[in-house]
Amino acid sequence: MSEFLFPDNTVLCNFAAVERLDLLRAVLDNRGRWTAVVAREAQQSARHLPALHDLRQQGWLGEAIQVRAPGDRANVEHLRTDVFGGPAGQLTKHLGEAETCHIIQHWPQFSGAWWISDDKSALEYAIAQGIMTAETLDMMKLAVKAGFVAAEDGFALMHKMRQLNRGPRQPQSVAALTELSWSISELLPGQSDGEAAAHAP
Repeated sequence: MSEFLFPDNTVLCNFAAVERLDLLRAVLDNRGRWTAVVAREAQQSARHLPALHDLRQQGWLGEAIQVRAPGDRANVEHLRTDVFGGPAGQLTKHLGEAETCHIIQHWPQFSGAWWISDDKSALEYAIAQGIMTAETLDMMKLAVKAGFVAAEDGFALMHKMRQLNRGPRQPQSVAALTELSWSISELLPGQSDGEAAAHAP
């Protein structure tokens, strides 16, 4: 089971929009982490999604990780502009994605961490770099598999996200929420790797 999972602000907003951050919290199972930039993005999003308002105080994403060393900052800026296309004049555009990728790739204590995002281009880059990735849909599948929410209710929540102009990939059916790939099954909360593998289809 992966020790750390880094949801980006889009994922946080998806669950906040349907007022079910509790599901994401349960799935992350004390493994959730975020950077200071993602924490700041969530605080800004709280103006429209009140469920995010006291997220930092709740503590289940850990202390916001600061990226301060000059070498780290230089590589983060390279990722932000050259990889994710962040404009030079908009210094925070794609900064959260860049910080998260840098930390997972270069900080030994977070080696093997997963990145949870719905940004297709960012996920494609992460996969190409060998970073394990998952999406909001995968988090909902884990919530269903772990018994935190019924499949029918999870399906309705995913549909509601779309109705609220959120953009996560949608399950094709209620039954699809009960299907886990082998890799995603590793993220089932509260289980060893062997127990998680046993849940794979």
